[in-house]
Amino acid sequence: MVTYTSANPFAFYHIITDLENQPSQPMQGILHIPDGEGPFPLVVGAAGSLGWGNHHFEYMEMYRSMGIATFELQSFKSRNVTSTVGEQISVTTAMMVLDAYRALETLRKDPRIDGDRVAITGWSLGGGVTLFSAWKPLKNAISEDASFAAHLAFYPPCFVQPQEPVFTDAPIHILIGELDNWTPATACEELVPMMKAEGAKVDITVYPGVHHSFDRATPPEINESGYSFTDCRFKMNSRGKVLMNFLNIPMTTPFRQKLALSLCAGRGPTYGGNPDTRAAAFDFARRFMRDQLLPAGE
Repeated sequence: MVTYTSANPFAFYHIITDLENQPSQPMQGILHIPDGEGPFPLVVGAAGSLGWGNHHFEYMEMYRSMGIATFELQSFKSRNVTSTVGEQISVTTAMMVLDAYRALETLRKDPRIDGDRVAITGWSLGGGVTLFSAWKPLKNAISEDASFAAHLAFYPPCFVQPQEPVFTDAPIHILIGELDNWTPATACEELVPMMKAEGAKVDITVYPGVHHSFDRATPPEINESGYSFTDCRFKMNSRGKVLMNFLNIPMTTPFRQKLALSLCAGRGPTYGGNPDTRAAAFDFARRFMRDQLLPAGE
């Protein structure tokens, strides 16, 4: 167990404009070191709105078998939260991005870790953490020194689209399902060209005929409480204000966010695995982390 200190910013805006005044938050995370001699590359993992699941742990075990250390962010447990499905308020993307960078700053000091070879990956909510941890206005507000070497985002919420889509130089890849009605693939297909136009090293794989959480071992089912964001698109300015489609009111409080989502989001998204796509996703993740973190021949 690794302990460190983060904070509780509700929105990216609070990080970019007022980070020093955010209430502190004691944090913990689980570091696993593989067999062998270090310093080891590292993958930081961020779970989704349902918390850590079996398929998440399977990825982390796979990375350790490759000689890569892993760190499991405990953003929910550290705040005494079990799930954010259907509310997305008690633990936010902003909080988790900050948690990830504060963890990175701590882990870079560990002699067993190669601080220049640290990637981040995450699923759904954690996929958003993975993606937006590379957004420059946010990253620079947190730390201009600590950087992730690569970002592998599984079905992230791309419906928040920066008006200035300027991202770091690190490779970014999005894996998402064509039929995803929780965090829609079409939003990511819209965002990726915007990012590329600004020089981001980003690519996307859309798996045909599969839903959200296509890499689970369990079959698809409906989550009656979850938001369906298919019809949602929000612009975000350079100060991290996510703007409602109605009058461009910033969603910088829980009430405003609930109001904005009530105007576009439905309920009852489908999530669950597909065996072939699950296998393809694990294979892609293995190759991605190998190519980004392991020198040739290592």
